[in-house]
Amino acid sequence: MEQIILVVHLLVALAIIGLIMLQQGKGADMGASFGSGASQTLFGSSGSGNVLTKATGWLVVLFFASSFGLALLATQKSAVVNELDLDIPVAAEVAVPEQELPVIEEDLPAVIAPEGDLPELDQ
Repeated sequence: MEQIILVVHLLVALAIIGLIMLQQGKGADMGASFGSGASQTLFGSSGSGNVLTKATGWLVVLFFASSFGLALLATQKSAVVNELDLDIPVAAEVAVPEQELPVIEEDLPAVIAPEGDLPELDQ
């Protein structure tokens, strides 16, 4: 169904473009009112605006209807973000000791630097 509406939507859009390109601007009617070129037009001096304008209007209505239909189909297809089938691991609880353990200085290694490596400080 979506493919059919999409094809109709594109064909209507191309038809609207074609009809707009066929229509003449307001300045072209001024020359037709003085008699120049009125007999050479396909629809007469005033008929071309009515037929092409009405056809363009109906195609625009069809274009908006197909746009609305495509928007409805797109909203029905959209999925909720939470439904991605991803397992979220539960955070493990860490046991916190009730009191701090004292640090015994005997357990710390003694650091002895050779005498020649340290710079002497001037006081």
